[in-house]
Amino acid sequence: MNNIKTIALILILFTSITIKAQKTKTAEDKGLTWYTDIMKANEVSKTTNRPIFAFFTGSDWCGWCKKLQADVFSKSEFIEWAKKNVVLLELDFPRGKTLSPELQQQNNSLQQTFQVRGYPTIWIFNLNKSADGQKFDIDSFGSLGYPQNATPGKEQIKFLEDAKSIFDNKKTK
Repeated sequence: MNNIKTIALILILFTSITIKAQKTKTAEDKGLTWYTDIMKANEVSKTTNRPIFAFFTGSDWCGWCKKLQADVFSKSEFIEWAKKNVVLLELDFPRGKTLSPELQQQNNSLQQTFQVRGYPTIWIFNLNKSADGQKFDIDSFGSLGYPQNATPGKEQIKFLEDAKSIFDNKKTK
């Protein structure tokens, strides 16, 4: 499994070189920066010492993805937490709009690397260069989805509890 992740990340490295260091920031994000380029997100991750928070989404068709954005990502508790703890990366799989071939390849490679089977899925991880500097290894914290068994109207609280649990488990390993 680790060899597959390493190989996939080598492919991502080569394809992402041709992707402009893209980031999206909209009024809806309330000051959050969502990167779309894994290498740019990793650069920010390394300079801030915060892991990457990769959001696999079908932005224009996935109802649960839209619900996660409305119920969690748009809430002040999440915004405050994200600014302090993670670098946000959006990996989109739209049906009604076209991404650049490079961005499609990067997103597909990461989807395969993390074995994402449904949306929304979030993986929290660090990328570490190998000793020879030729490839990356994934240091995974864990994954999240839409918060299960959350109190209606308080989904962001349950989501952040789940995220904190992932961070706490990583610290004890």
